[in-house]
Amino acid sequence: MRILLSNDDGVDAIGLKTLYEVLSKAHQVTVIAPDRNCSGASNSLTLVNPLRVKQLDNGFYSVNGTPTDCVHIGINQLMHEKPDIVISGINHGPNLGDDVIYSGTVAAATEGRYMGLPAIAASLADYDSQDFFYAATIIASILEQIESHPIPNDQILNINIPALPKNEIQGIAATRCGRRHQAETMVKSKDQHGREIYWYGPVGEIKDASAGTDFYAITQGYVSVTPISVDMTAKESINLLDSWFTEMKI
Repeated sequence: MRILLSNDDGVDAIGLKTLYEVLSKAHQVTVIAPDRNCSGASNSLTLVNPLRVKQLDNGFYSVNGTPTDCVHIGINQLMHEKPDIVISGINHGPNLGDDVIYSGTVAAATEGRYMGLPAIAASLADYDSQDFFYAATIIASILEQIESHPIPNDQILNINIPALPKNEIQGIAATRCGRRHQAETMVKSKDQHGREIYWYGPVGEIKDASAGTDFYAITQGYVSVTPISVDMTAKESINLLDSWFTEMKI
């Protein structure tokens, strides 16, 4: 397969390099990733500054933009042939529950789907681990399944892998997104010049980690695979809204 591989941790991230090493053994992989860490960038685009691309000594393309920019410029400019799939990761840390809204890792995959391609986002559910090899082999195995079982055209797969030894992984579970409580307030402090600055506080505690959620799967030692719809329409509410509006007079 021709694969466009990107991420949000930046072009030098170990998770990206490891996934490239594993996938390139059997596939044609082009790496196009941000030149810096873009965690939390979500689906943002760079619109007011020009994008610049640099090809590194290892063949990877470095872009001074967001994960979404990387997928756009990769498909439209840098790849001579359209890729068969977009893969984003492996992220340093999980992308579970509500966090997928903010994730640049998930956003790169979502952009691939917006551009008509199947796409998956992959994360290792541990911020400190530097061993991504087994996680990369799991992604490679799931990729083989995708070849014979295509992802629906309106969805991506969000994959989270526990940072556990191979013999402690319990299996792979199809999951839904869990939920977090409201995040803590902004943290106020001062810079070295005495000027007020603000930082985001800790993420909210887990609210829904019940059976069937991605949070639950990870805590039980399972690889979590969540299908995410890129059409955010709440289809079940359309008829309700329609009934409201038919009664309105404007």
